[in-house]
Amino acid sequence: MTSGRALIVGASHAGAQLAASLRQEGWAGEVVVIGDEAALPYQRPPLSKAYLAGKSSLEELAIRKAEFYDKQKIRLLRATVTEIDRAAGEVVLSDGETLAYDGLALCTGGRARPLAIPGIDLPGVFYLRTFADVEAIREATASGRRAVIVGGGYIGLETAASLRALGLEVTVLEAAERVLERVTAAEVSMFYERIHRDAGVVVRTGALVEAVAGDGRAGEVVLAGGERIPADLVIVGVGLVPNTELASEAGLQVEDGVVIDDFASTSDPKIVAAGDCAIHYISRYGRRVRLEAVPSAGEQAKAAAATLCGKERPISALPWFWSDQYDLKLQIAGLNTGYDEIVLSGDPARDRDFTCYYLQRGRLLAADCVNRPRDFMKAKRTLGQGLDVDRAELQRPAAS
Repeated sequence: MTSGRALIVGASHAGAQLAASLRQEGWAGEVVVIGDEAALPYQRPPLSKAYLAGKSSLEELAIRKAEFYDKQKIRLLRATVTEIDRAAGEVVLSDGETLAYDGLALCTGGRARPLAIPGIDLPGVFYLRTFADVEAIREATASGRRAVIVGGGYIGLETAASLRALGLEVTVLEAAERVLERVTAAEVSMFYERIHRDAGVVVRTGALVEAVAGDGRAGEVVLAGGERIPADLVIVGVGLVPNTELASEAGLQVEDGVVIDDFASTSDPKIVAAGDCAIHYISRYGRRVRLEAVPSAGEQAKAAAATLCGKERPISALPWFWSDQYDLKLQIAGLNTGYDEIVLSGDPARDRDFTCYYLQRGRLLAADCVNRPRDFMKAKRTLGQGLDVDRAELQRPAAS
């Protein structure tokens, strides 16, 4: 079908791409993107980087300008969907209005994972997921203020780098024994701990946060054992919760994400899904994976648009990610889950550029490339084509 009304729930990276791809694939009917934020669909990765640091505006973060949506006859509707009525083929909005659909796409993304501790609702405690979150944080920042970041993942570390650039005193509290423990090798974790400490960030690992305390406003973070860390603002970055409630209540298959097949179809053939809310079986890794990454959201959205138009475009792109901190660009190719060996090119204990290759039984699984764009491109090509690797070749110094 290429006519009728296509509804896209979620004005996210995936939602914006899916709308554009529907037109490219020949959908001639209505296209409506439903989102609950007062902004054009925008890029989220820069929020903890350039946007927080004041180096970019919300207008610059827009994925596409308003003129694009007007020209393509894509309607942007600010509203909240509260229910999907699959039998009637319609969605229900928070004001009670219903919208019928001929094709439905769920691009609902995720929300910041809450921290269930006393004092977490005090003024001065922030999460970082939307532009409104960042604007609230900005209002609380000033040179010399003390910021405590709960969570030593990518969001926490990127935020730490941005706040240091603004002149704040920054402490990062990570419950695990090292930062980035779930996603990188120890050598990469130690590198980032060194970089942040050199920049003046206090990094505390094995730090269990029990409460936020203060007289009407956050003033201290309380650790297990009773230690109190002074704070003028507290930022929580402990992960993402996929927004799957709509799908689950509608009876779709959900498993830490809305389950989709190779063509982005859900368990209902009239409904597709893409982005942070979707989970997809990747044969390379032998399991379902929910990828919180812009490139994956875009690929899934293109597949979903083709499916709604009655075409087949399988999801096939290799997962890849990036993180910007200070003058460092980390580019990640592949997923390192299940690695049994690492090979290093460069010295993460001393250098500011290196690559960590992850192998499983001698086959390349993934690569973390810090300021090594050539290594990143080569790793992507090797993984994409399933090529064999030579350890000696991997260890060679980067080309100048």
